[in-house]
Amino acid sequence: MPDRAIIVVTIILGLASCSPGETSFNSEPSTASPTSEARPGEGTQLSIGTNDRNEEPPLAASNAEGEPGEPQAISLDRLMGSLDPRTDGEFTAIPANLASRQGLYGRKEAVDSLTRMADAARKDGVSLTVLSAFRSFSDQKRIWEDKWTGSTRVEGGRLPETVPDPARRALKILEYSSMPGTSRHHWGTDFDLNSLESEYFASGDGRRVYEWLTANAETFGFCQVYSPKGADRPEGYNEEEWHWSYMPLASQMLADYLTQISPERISGFKGSETAGAIDVVNRYVRGVNPACSDT
Repeated sequence: MPDRAIIVVTIILGLASCSPGETSFNSEPSTASPTSEARPGEGTQLSIGTNDRNEEPPLAASNAEGEPGEPQAISLDRLMGSLDPRTDGEFTAIPANLASRQGLYGRKEAVDSLTRMADAARKDGVSLTVLSAFRSFSDQKRIWEDKWTGSTRVEGGRLPETVPDPARRALKILEYSSMPGTSRHHWGTDFDLNSLESEYFASGDGRRVYEWLTANAETFGFCQVYSPKGADRPEGYNEEEWHWSYMPLASQMLADYLTQISPERISGFKGSETAGAIDVVNRYVRGVNPACSDT
């Protein structure tokens, strides 16, 4: 066969071996990395109209997982209270006629429902006052470390002297205060109402407040998360008649917390090394009123 005919046949065979859309006749593998090997988010570009591999676009954030329409996972900063409610668009101040002092904040949806609940209670002759709402990691750290170091006395004594064992000291503080990074007050969904003493709710005005809340709070999405301890709630904090949680938001916060946070993530304060030893996540974060938890 003439040399010119051989060249033509070679070219035709080379064209037939190329995949649709390709233009190179080079049968040797390219030394450059093909785009099909690039990981999502590292500059992968899909040819228009030739997405044969059905690649998905890169995720906007590492915690934006799940099927379309499912709620995205809540960030660790929000779960652990590392934010400023004064500048965060999801938070708002507690109305002055409902707050015991200035500087109390909560998630907007929770505060709106709390305000409606307080209005309904007022019509029934019951007055609700918010004593505590959102509490940052830094706020909780200060409260915790003051007790840990003995700056704040607990039961009349300085804990480094009265309870020198670190794990036992942490458990003693947990009778009164949450460990930083584990408080529901970090979420902006939980509010302490009227008094921080159980005796207040046992009689008189306090008893009327508690009876009204137990009968009506659920209508507004609120639940008493720290109910009396017993067979259905053997672990966690003692009963807190004053602590009410807005469950339409708090339920997802709790579910995401239990999924994302282990004791190893709880750090940045004195005594944090005890979080695993005392199983603080399972015993205290998870240890809520079963009626308030789907987890």
